[in-house]
Amino acid sequence: MNTTRGPDYEDLGTLERGDGQVRLIFTRRLAHPPGKVWRALTEAEHLAAWFPTTVEGDLAAGATLRFAFRDLALPTFGGTMVACMPPRLLEFVWGDETLRFELTADGAATVLSFSASFAELGRAARDAAGWHTCLDLLGYEVAGEHAPWQQDDRWRAVHGEYVRAFGPAAATIGPPAEWEDTYGPA
Repeated sequence: MNTTRGPDYEDLGTLERGDGQVRLIFTRRLAHPPGKVWRALTEAEHLAAWFPTTVEGDLAAGATLRFAFRDLALPTFGGTMVACMPPRLLEFVWGDETLRFELTADGAATVLSFSASFAELGRAARDAAGWHTCLDLLGYEVAGEHAPWQQDDRWRAVHGEYVRAFGPAAATIGPPAEWEDTYGPA
């Protein structure tokens, strides 16, 4: 497996490629216990602050899930809950991606390991910037604070870092037209 890590951004995600799959990996240390982080990962009022879609469905392995974007005019789509073991593991299929959240207690804090797996290398920089921004927002949500920046501005700032870190082959697919219609050109 080939791994690329960004050199200039402390919490930049990692890109792994192999077996026809691309996997983005992020690690964040949150100064809150796993139970509080778990609630931010699973409860609708917290998800609204950081996750790009609503999530409808049961927190049980095998459950059918439904996702709808809040701010973009994109169609709803489905998924499946793969694993749900509170408060340490949440894994589900989100459209054509598999998202995995692992929580490990670290004293009074939590280490969050997040990965997003999909097939198209060309969207890796775009998706990495998106997940990076979402995880930043998650950190603010868990801390009970508001981000000091706009989500689209943050995406633009970190997207350039991911393009440099992952290379041009990982940046051939940009944001959907609906994103640009809402937030302006990438």
